Amino acid sequence: MSPTPPRLDVSGNRSSQKWSRKELLGRLLWALLQPAWRFSPRPAWGWRRGMLRLFGGRVGAQAHIYPTVRITIPWNIEIDAEAAVGDYAILYALGPIRIGPRATVSQYVHLCAGTHDITRPDRPLVKLPIEIGAEAWVAADAFVGPGVTIGPRAVLGARAVAMASIEADCVAVGNPVKIIRKALL
Repeated sequence: MSPTPPRLDVSGNRSSQKWSRKELLGRLLWALLQPAWRFSPRPAWGWRRGMLRLFGGRVGAQAHIYPTVRITIPWNIEIDAEAAVGDYAILYALGPIRIGPRATVSQYVHLCAGTHDITRPDRPLVKLPIEIGAEAWVAADAFVGPGVTIGPRAVLGARAVAMASIEADCVAVGNPVKIIRKALL
C-alpha cells in the first residue's frame, strides 16, 4: 500500500508573505494608472516608455510597447532598444523579464515569469526569470514559461508553448515545442 500524499496547504499558501509593503504599494499605484496606459494613443511610444521608467522598468530607446500590453510588475521589466511588444501581450512579470534589442514579442504572447513549487504542500510562489534574446521573435499567441530563455535570433512559432529554453538561431514550433530548424541563415 502506498503512503498517503501530504494534504495541500491552501491556507498556508494564501497567508504567506509574497510581496513587501513597498511592492504592494507600487502594484496598487501601477493598477491605478492603467487607464492612462491603456487609453494612450497607439503612437505614444515615448509616453509608455516613460511610464515604465517611472515605475522602475528599464526601457531602451525606440522600444515600441503597444497600449493594450498588460504588465503585472513594471520594475521587473527590461526592454532593450528597438524591441517591440505587440497588442494584447501579457508580461506576467512576477520575476524578471528581459527582452533583448530588436526582439519582437508579437500580439497575444504570454510571458509568464512566475509559478509555484508543487513539491511542497503550501505551494510557495517561485519567481523565475524569462529572457528573450537579441533579435529573437516570439510569434503570435505563443506562451513562454518561467525560467525560459529564447536565444538570440531564435523564432518561437505562433501558438507554440516553450517550457524549456531554445538555443540561438533555432526555429521552434508546437505544443510541446519542437525544434524544426537549427540555423536561420
